Amino acid sequence: MSEALTGPELVALVRRVFQPRAGERALAILVDLPDAKVPDDANWAARRAIAAAWTAELNTHRAELGLETHLVVYPNVHTNNGDLPERAWLHTGGPLPSVNALDPAASVSFADLYAGHPILIALTKFSATAPLKLAAKTHPIRAATMPGFREDMIPALRLDYAEVNRRVELLKDLLDRAEGADFHFDTPSGACELHLDLRHRTGHASGGLLPKPGVAGNLPSGEAYIVPYEGERDGDPSRTAGIMPVQFGPEIVRYRFAQNKAEEVISEGPRSREEAALLAREPAYGNLAELGLGVLAAFGVKPIGEILLDEKLGLHLAFGRSDHFGGQVGPAQFSSHDAVIHIDRVYVPETQPDVKVVSVDLQMGDGTTVPLMRDGAYSVGF
Repeated sequence: MSEALTGPELVALVRRVFQPRAGERALAILVDLPDAKVPDDANWAARRAIAAAWTAELNTHRAELGLETHLVVYPNVHTNNGDLPERAWLHTGGPLPSVNALDPAASVSFADLYAGHPILIALTKFSATAPLKLAAKTHPIRAATMPGFREDMIPALRLDYAEVNRRVELLKDLLDRAEGADFHFDTPSGACELHLDLRHRTGHASGGLLPKPGVAGNLPSGEAYIVPYEGERDGDPSRTAGIMPVQFGPEIVRYRFAQNKAEEVISEGPRSREEAALLAREPAYGNLAELGLGVLAAFGVKPIGEILLDEKLGLHLAFGRSDHFGGQVGPAQFSSHDAVIHIDRVYVPETQPDVKVVSVDLQMGDGTTVPLMRDGAYSVGF
């Protein structure tokens, strides 16, 4: 059975997430376009169709919403969380253009787009979260990013986000006060222990509510997250160290971390060799960029194979870019624009069935220990 949001549901969603303000006149829905390097696929085409349908529905109900909605296209940037191009195109109707048909004379700068569209929804193939977070620091925008969004995620947009946000804020408070996190994983080849250094950092809440200018976050949402300390202070190296397991199909790759970087792969197998080669070629990929704590599994949401939703279910750890979260690793640390990446590894049974999260403990600034997770489930009271 197909899922779709009705016009009134879309109006309610925009009102709930963004809480439009007096004087705001327009909302932009962004889509990226396929090209010769990254050809189209069925999910991508369906996502663009969803964006066009949402634009039409919201404009049908513009009197109720109080905003005009514009569909905006731009060439894809070939990688998740890469910088956006300098210019975009407002689509005025009919079939979406191909990249080759875009007329430079008809384009607008993203700076001008932000000036006229304080609310943005990015229904893209490649995540625009990092560049929009950074843009929100200098432009009066707020943005919901929906990379990889699919029709089967629509039920997650109907959740009680007041309760989601309450749980996320509780977890953020714990991350704010924590100075470290200790992980105990169990795998068929043995236990893995990992310590994350959380000193000098504060947490972030992404509870599905974006009412104030200056913020960008995923939708569907439901996570608290923090960047581990990356060792940027003179004489104070990061204490992140240990072994992190990640399951790829039947193979579990084990990364050895020191000072918050994956120094080597200590497992054997085809994917292990691929990951080792990637670390050698692109050292910034091995930066431990995020500890994320999703909450949506408790609301009955199941993984569907798309990071946008799956990471919001429970524990996840990310590699790569961190500057959009307040860290130190950004595009300058990668070999090229196309190499920039922020990629999450999600620790729920459906995504990594052979990696068991036995325990996660937070080491607090006052010297106490908070048992955060036991056997893959939160042990803090919500």
